[in-house]
Amino acid sequence: MTTTTLAVLVPLLPFLGAAAGLLLGRTSPGFVRPLAVLPPLASLVLAVTVAVRQGGGQAIDAHTELTPTGSVPIELSLHIDGFAVLVAVLVGVVATCVQIYSTGYLRDDPRYPSYAALVSLFTSAMLLVVYSGDLMVLLVGWEIMGICSYFLVGHYWETPEARAASLKAFLVTKLGDVPFLIGLFALATDAGSFRITSVLGTVASGGLHHPTLVALLLLAGVAGKSALFPLHTWLPDAMAGPTPVSALIHAATMVAAGIYFVARLLPVFQASSAAMVVLAVMAGVTMAGSGLAALAQDDIKRVLAYSTIGQLGYMAGALAVGDRGAAVFHLLAHGAFKALLFLAAGVVIHASGTNSLAVMSRMKGLRNRVPDAYWTMTVALLALAAIPPFSGFFSKEAVLGAAEHVATGHTEHAPGAAGWIVLITGMVTAVLTAAYATRLWLLAFHGRGTEAPDHGRQPVTMTAVLWVLAVPSLAFGLTYGPLPDWFDGRDLTPVLTTSVLGTGLALVGVVITYGAWRHTTAMALRVPLGAVAAHPDADAGLVEAEAIASHEPAFGDVAYVPDPADPGRLLLGPLHRHAAVGFHLDAVYHALFVRPVQAGAQLVRFLDREVVDTYVRGAGALPRWLGAAVRRAQTGNVQTYLSALLAGTVVLVVAAVLVATGA
Repeated sequence: MTTTTLAVLVPLLPFLGAAAGLLLGRTSPGFVRPLAVLPPLASLVLAVTVAVRQGGGQAIDAHTELTPTGSVPIELSLHIDGFAVLVAVLVGVVATCVQIYSTGYLRDDPRYPSYAALVSLFTSAMLLVVYSGDLMVLLVGWEIMGICSYFLVGHYWETPEARAASLKAFLVTKLGDVPFLIGLFALATDAGSFRITSVLGTVASGGLHHPTLVALLLLAGVAGKSALFPLHTWLPDAMAGPTPVSALIHAATMVAAGIYFVARLLPVFQASSAAMVVLAVMAGVTMAGSGLAALAQDDIKRVLAYSTIGQLGYMAGALAVGDRGAAVFHLLAHGAFKALLFLAAGVVIHASGTNSLAVMSRMKGLRNRVPDAYWTMTVALLALAAIPPFSGFFSKEAVLGAAEHVATGHTEHAPGAAGWIVLITGMVTAVLTAAYATRLWLLAFHGRGTEAPDHGRQPVTMTAVLWVLAVPSLAFGLTYGPLPDWFDGRDLTPVLTTSVLGTGLALVGVVITYGAWRHTTAMALRVPLGAVAAHPDADAGLVEAEAIASHEPAFGDVAYVPDPADPGRLLLGPLHRHAAVGFHLDAVYHALFVRPVQAGAQLVRFLDREVVDTYVRGAGALPRWLGAAVRRAQTGNVQTYLSALLAGTVVLVVAAVLVATGA
């Protein structure tokens, strides 16, 4: 079987699995789990085969005209290069792990058949984006992912949070997709084709007429899909969906699509220095802002959501300095450890019965209840914090090294300003990332208080997947040696300067956060038991019963109660309350967009009711009045008719006399 045939089957198998799952889900429930797991698993095997055959060498192109358009042709085409095959393998690995994990996580969910089918369709759409060589076919996968995210984020539609989150995700991404579509049309008009190779050829020959405008239009769609500033606000709220869905969205689909798109079409953006600087600013604000917000979140999944936004900022920063190899390298490493973080978080949530880190921090022995999640999540958090030799160190170092290379003027692939923006904000974010990763680990697994609830062992399908993903989280970064064949020959060897500086800053973040945690938990409040909950330095959720059960030394009616204050609150100070709500960006959008739209709707409603309806009511009232007048004349009384006839005759005679006299 040829490589192109295998590549066609990679997105086709999950699609067929999704269709079969939707058709057989209710009538044949025994087939649901095999149809959920086997198609993405087979797709993964084929994706690995395609990657081995492609081998990082010459790109494989195949195309056939999809439909005659009379102008710009739309073709069903494949463009398989080193980036595509590696990202396809990542999508296959994460999707398969998510489907296996979901068989245990949602084993009692009555809507599991539709959920599993939508996950398979989601996977198929992302694989279509990865392998597609035509921008319109890519757009099909792009939009299918948007629809799937709407349904999956709103899986628990009974809750208002899930309904609002799914609607918000759909609307915010569509806000970016409108200019994105215009940009695609402008790009194809200049190139005379939607084929990616033709577009890149046009850019190389200088045939792109308005590169800045086109690049900015495309960046709007990328910002929405990949949750970059300022269209990132939907991603934290999307945590209302099932945890496996969060893992899929954050690690291998949806948000990865925008980064992958820019990597595919990077020459288009490099044609405009202004667009590259704008991308660098977007990346810098995304990185630093999300790091601060993550440090202030209480929901464990929202911490990881803001973490994803920050790591996407790193990827966008690598693209802003013209290094798509570093961007995709970090995308791959991040996909492994972020999928692990979310799936491990799902185990922790199952065991603790809560998403709240504040509540977990008052549970003793949670790590003993979920040892698999504890150890694998520790590995993933070390990778996230970029501590060597974990994978995140090598991929993040590739980004910082590329930024330093541009900032110091060693390359002309991007403006020097873009290099400095990415380098400085990347270093700041390294401290913040290590800080919130350490905070999450300490609050979730090193709580002090009542015993954590014991719900028994988690299903093997959930825990086994964690160890599978722990392997690339630990070791993927060490493969930087042979990877350049897949990354345009880019040398991914860590640079000494940024390696030392980045690791040093990460360790500073770890030490400072640990010190703050020790300060807030070891400091005892010598107050009466009854005054614990009311004490201004005590958390409002700390009740007297928890203080008694905390095993702290008690002396008569006085107990030494650990201060449950969040170390993030101590580190951020007055900035904490703003960071906790995402720096009020939702409120800004509400004022700028929601209120004007609502006001416009009220105006239209008023005009429709008071103006348009007035004419409609008037058009009906006039004939009614005329009919009433005529009805009064038709009494059926002959004497009345004769009297009216006589009166009319008299009036006519008088009128005739007057006219004759006047004449």
